[in-house]
Amino acid sequence: MLFDTHAHYYSSAFDEDRDQVLSSLPGEGVGLVLCPGNDLWSSRRCIEMAEQYPYLYAAAGVHPEDALDLPADWLQQVEAMAAHPKVKAIGEIGLDYYWKEVPHDLQKEVFRAQMALAEKLNLPVIVHDREAHGDSLAIVKEFPNVRGVFHCYSGSVEDAKTLIKLGWHLSFTGTITFKNARKAPEVIAAVPMERIMVETDAPYMAPTPFRGKRCDSRYVYRMAETIAEIKGLSREEVERITTENGKRLFGIEG
Repeated sequence: MLFDTHAHYYSSAFDEDRDQVLSSLPGEGVGLVLCPGNDLWSSRRCIEMAEQYPYLYAAAGVHPEDALDLPADWLQQVEAMAAHPKVKAIGEIGLDYYWKEVPHDLQKEVFRAQMALAEKLNLPVIVHDREAHGDSLAIVKEFPNVRGVFHCYSGSVEDAKTLIKLGWHLSFTGTITFKNARKAPEVIAAVPMERIMVETDAPYMAPTPFRGKRCDSRYVYRMAETIAEIKGLSREEVERITTENGKRLFGIEG
C-alpha cells in the first residue's frame, strides 16, 4: 500500500467528487494520505476530512503565500489545531520567492514562528521551498531539534545531502516523471531510500502519462515506479520503504 504524504483535498478542484475519490483510495492501493493546510481555513478543513476517513491524516500550518493579513492569534490557532489526534505535522510552511506578493522578511518570520511551535510540540514539519533554497536551509539549521520533510524537493544534490545529514526527509511529486526532469533523478540516486517519500501534491502536477489532468492520490504509484527505476529496486520495495518512512516521520502506527 502507498502513502501519499501530501495532497490538498480541500481544493475546490475536488468539490464535485471529493467523497468518491477519497472513498476509492484503499481499493486503488493507497493506504494512507496526509492532507496539509495552507492557511487557517484549509487546516481546519483537512482536520474535518481526516475525521471522516480513517486513512486520511492532517497537518496544520500557514503557507508562505498566505502569510499576509494574518489575525493576531494565528499561531495560537495553529497550536490549538495541532492538538487534534489526527494532526501529525505543522505544515505546509516555508518560503516561496517565486511569487512576489509576500515580503521575504514576513515569510521568514512566519516560517520561524511555526518552526518554533513544532519544536515546542515535538511535531515534524512539512516545508515548502520554492526558489528560496539558501534561506530555507539556513532557517531549518536554526532549529536542530526539528525534523520534517522538504516536500516536492527541487534543490541541489549538495543541499539534499546536507538535509539528510540533519535528519530530514525529501518527498517527490509527479515532476520526477517528466521527460525534462534532470535534477530530481540525480537527487533520488544520491540519497538513501530511508529518507525518501512519495506524494502527489494533488490536485497539482499530475505525473506522466496523466500530465495536464487533475491529480489525485491514485496516481502516486507513478512516483514509486519512477523511483524504483532510478534506484534499481522493485516498485513493491519502494512502496514498502516509502510508506514506512512516512509512518515513522509522522508517527502513524498500524
